[in-house]
Amino acid sequence: MEFGIFVQGYVPATRSRADPRAEHHALMEETEYVIQADRAGFKYAWASEHHFLDEYSHLSANDVFLGYLAHATERIHLGSGIFNPLPQVNHPVKVAEKAAMLDHLSGGRFEFGTGRGAGSHEILGFLPGVTDMDATKEIWEETIAEFPKMWREGEYEGFAGRHWSLPPRRILPKPYGPSHPAMWYAAGSPSSYAMAARKGLGVLGFSVQKVSDMEWVVDSYRTAVREAEAVGDFVNDNVMVTTTAICAETHQEAVRIAASSNLHYLQSLLFRYHDTFPRPEGIPEWPELLPEYTEEIIELLIAEELMICGDPDEVFRQCKRWEQAGADQLSFGLPVGVPYEDTMRTIRLIGEHVVPKIDTDPVHRTTRFRQAAATA
Repeated sequence: MEFGIFVQGYVPATRSRADPRAEHHALMEETEYVIQADRAGFKYAWASEHHFLDEYSHLSANDVFLGYLAHATERIHLGSGIFNPLPQVNHPVKVAEKAAMLDHLSGGRFEFGTGRGAGSHEILGFLPGVTDMDATKEIWEETIAEFPKMWREGEYEGFAGRHWSLPPRRILPKPYGPSHPAMWYAAGSPSSYAMAARKGLGVLGFSVQKVSDMEWVVDSYRTAVREAEAVGDFVNDNVMVTTTAICAETHQEAVRIAASSNLHYLQSLLFRYHDTFPRPEGIPEWPELLPEYTEEIIELLIAEELMICGDPDEVFRQCKRWEQAGADQLSFGLPVGVPYEDTMRTIRLIGEHVVPKIDTDPVHRTTRFRQAAATA
């Protein structure tokens, strides 16, 4: 199992009230988290693209963010988690151009994740008059197979679909090195996992809450990927999942940090905006919040495998559970209201004590896929 981190520009109101430049500080700190993860041996960093999601995610221009990190890092792969290719949000040609440019700037370290957006508040801002979020599925499916053609063909043959069109044009630049970046899809339901698998796409499993959720994820994906007709040059047979992680020198210190970090507020915002995600029983409607997480609640979340938290040995065992359940990549959602110094310590400790024991392959899995496709 490989390791990554996920950043999203989280700027809660409590931070903004205390710091007039909170938004700037949050975004700059997140670049430091990725740089630290690169040094610590993590293989992937994912940056969100969200719009209008006040507090929850201020990271809207992730192509700019990743362009900076392409120069500031050396080994870690930089992923769009996601680029939204719906033409009403971002014209597909411009998405293809940005992806190829990031591939050049990073020396072939770019990972191309796409999706349809967080929920109605975000997407319906770009699609006025649309009331059914399922309509975005047709738009995305019409578009996704065109990206490899834009990257591969000297002159793209053009496209005439229901939702966008383009005459024949040379789409520049072409991706760096062999083949093209690995392609991923942000999935939130069993049918979405199976659909991604059939297209040969890796899955960004942002909706997986705990280890036991992996069973249906893996079953639906592994079954379907065996029959994949890849839209790109290769099948990216990867399931990535995200979870919260807090690691400290002692269990007690990790739990104390978790209980003092207002994690309940981030979770409340998640279900405020991600209204297409399955809503577990007991999650209140916004603006009502989840109860504050006491140390007792944190201990319960750890026991229920809903978060990774503890000393390095405990975190190692918790990560092994995800590996045993079938995750190909475990990506830690950072930051989650945890102070900067504690987040940097979490990345450092996991890099020292966990990553080398579980991820023993020096080469990124997607790099192997890409190299094999180039020589096929």
